[in-house]
Amino acid sequence: MGIRETTYYEGGPHIGDLIVNILLGFTVIFLPLTVGAIVRAIWLRYKITDRRISVTGGWMGKDRTDIVYGEVAKMIKMPRGIGLWGDIVVTLNDRSRLELRAMPNFRGSL
Repeated sequence: MGIRETTYYEGGPHIGDLIVNILLGFTVIFLPLTVGAIVRAIWLRYKITDRRISVTGGWMGKDRTDIVYGEVAKMIKMPRGIGLWGDIVVTLNDRSRLELRAMPNFRGSL
């Protein structure tokens, strides 16, 4: 029997990030951002519980990163998309960083 965790958020990036980047993708300049948003929408998944933060991503969703809250030194939240979604940068005790991009309800998730 494992340790029970309460899940606060489980899912992918905000759909607004994908829509805005697809609309901007009609210009050649924003095409790399559009490709990045499509890849995030397909393969990136977040899981935030009362014990840890898990990010599954990478090519075909094969990479997974788990951090427990004891490793977190600092969190910075930045609104995007007129405040409907945002980015969260988690700085760990060893000064490495984990970016959570296009998080829906980013103010209430963590």
